[in-house]
Amino acid sequence: MKRHFFYKIFITYLIIITLSFLVMNLLVRDEIKKVMTLQIEGQLITYAQLVDLNSPGAISLHIQQIARISGARVTLIDPRGKVFADSEKEIAGLENHLNRPEIQEARLKGKGNAVRHSATTGVDMLYVAVTVKTGSEITGYVRLAKPLYDVRNTIEKVYNSFLLAIMIVAAISLIIAILFSYRLAAPIKEMESFTERLRDGRASGTIILTTSDETKKLADNINYLVDELKNQVRLAKEENSKLVTAFASMTEGVLILDAAARIEVVNQALSNILAVQYGDVAGKTLMEAFRNVDLQKTFLRFKETREPISREITLGNMQPVILNVSISGIKGNMDNGKTMVVFHDVTRLKKLERVRVDFVANVTHEIRTPLTAILGYLETIRDGAIESQDETRKFVDLILKHAQRLNRLVEDLLTISRIELGEIKFHFEDASLGDAVNNVMSLFEPKARFKNIAIANLLPDKLSLIKADKDKLAQIFVNVLDNAIKYTPENGKVSIAAEEADGFSVINFSDTGIGVPKEELERLGERFYRVDKTRSRDLGGTGLGLSIVKHLMAAHGGRMEIESRLGSGTKVSLYFPLPNTKPPCNNNLVK
Repeated sequence: MKRHFFYKIFITYLIIITLSFLVMNLLVRDEIKKVMTLQIEGQLITYAQLVDLNSPGAISLHIQQIARISGARVTLIDPRGKVFADSEKEIAGLENHLNRPEIQEARLKGKGNAVRHSATTGVDMLYVAVTVKTGSEITGYVRLAKPLYDVRNTIEKVYNSFLLAIMIVAAISLIIAILFSYRLAAPIKEMESFTERLRDGRASGTIILTTSDETKKLADNINYLVDELKNQVRLAKEENSKLVTAFASMTEGVLILDAAARIEVVNQALSNILAVQYGDVAGKTLMEAFRNVDLQKTFLRFKETREPISREITLGNMQPVILNVSISGIKGNMDNGKTMVVFHDVTRLKKLERVRVDFVANVTHEIRTPLTAILGYLETIRDGAIESQDETRKFVDLILKHAQRLNRLVEDLLTISRIELGEIKFHFEDASLGDAVNNVMSLFEPKARFKNIAIANLLPDKLSLIKADKDKLAQIFVNVLDNAIKYTPENGKVSIAAEEADGFSVINFSDTGIGVPKEELERLGERFYRVDKTRSRDLGGTGLGLSIVKHLMAAHGGRMEIESRLGSGTKVSLYFPLPNTKPPCNNNLVK
């Protein structure tokens, strides 16, 4: 149980006072008894010396008076020890007193005393005897006797007076001790309350003491230390806030390993990267958290050399993430073995690199194929290998066909580039999706009839008007419907439906075509990307149609979504924002 400083001081003073008075009592009580006994003996001896044995008649008459004055029993004894006068007993029955100790001591020393039980009176008595001399001859003895209880009563009275004085002094001492203890404890209590408030985080102010001793100096030192501590805490919080802000705002994922190689801290960026596949990784080792051999080998390599190391590592199976991982020791914490691992997500960069490589390869192939044919036919004509005019016309038609294909390719590339650069001006106005779809359908009816493909127009009679560029709207529908008919085999079906959901007017183009594998869906809309490259070229496509649609939808503030399964057809959904929902924006492009 907690003991307050005040009680410790007070109890200390109480113990000192109590021990002091106990020691004083033990020492003084015996001293009082000794002094009082000597004083009583002295008084008796004085009374005894006043007795004049030369007038036996006078002594007998005044012996009672002397006994009353002295308060003692008076006995007169002749030199031979015979009692010839006694203030309390008849002398006839008294034995000889010559051999009594006090008489023998008086005979030798002139006075003597003894304490013993009196057979005559039946009580303990104090005996005092003195000699009476004539010249050098002893003429008799005077003995005075006083009961011991009278002596004790006298001593007790003196002792009680002394004890009362002690108790009064003790009470005054306790009061002084209480006041002094309080004066000593009060500053300490004030400093305790101050530090308690400081520990609890409450506004503490400063300690103000009116004392002038060491507690005042101690309070001043505490005030100084608190001010310094506040400044240090403020600076630490500012630095910590900066670090937390920087740590949280980093786009790179960061985790810190403790000395036991377990994950101690993970920033938000890394949590966002790993949340879906790995969940909470705190408290785990790298191997337990990610189960990646390459990452573990990289970490073990770092532990061997303690030199910063970087590796490109792929994490995850369902949705692989390509990361540039950098491992280094935390500056200033090399002794405790803490390690920082930085994950830089390069998945998008790798995908863009792949798209770039594919784009270069595809555009090169797309240009080289018709260009090779054109050059071959022209060289054949130049060399005069063609004799008839009909064959020459046939070659010219083929050259024209490939040139037109090159022209379409260049036009589509220019269209995408101009959209991305914001060079195409859009004229937004109220437009009817139903009218735009009907106008485009009429263009494809001959092609659909040729392949015996049924086009089902399931659009409702009334659709909400949207803000759109009618020419670009027609271009969007042309590309989507052309793909639907192109990749739907004979006797297939293309359906066009519409709905409104979440502030968008949605046009759905569904076909019963060849479909697209699930792993290829995310790449649809990339430039020159084809699922079946050979067949697509045979059908005359440039591979830029869906990419144009994607960019034009973004320019209208909408989006394109594709659902497909291999062999089960494809559904292309075009989301157009309704008026006052999401205004069109030329810069809202998906590149």
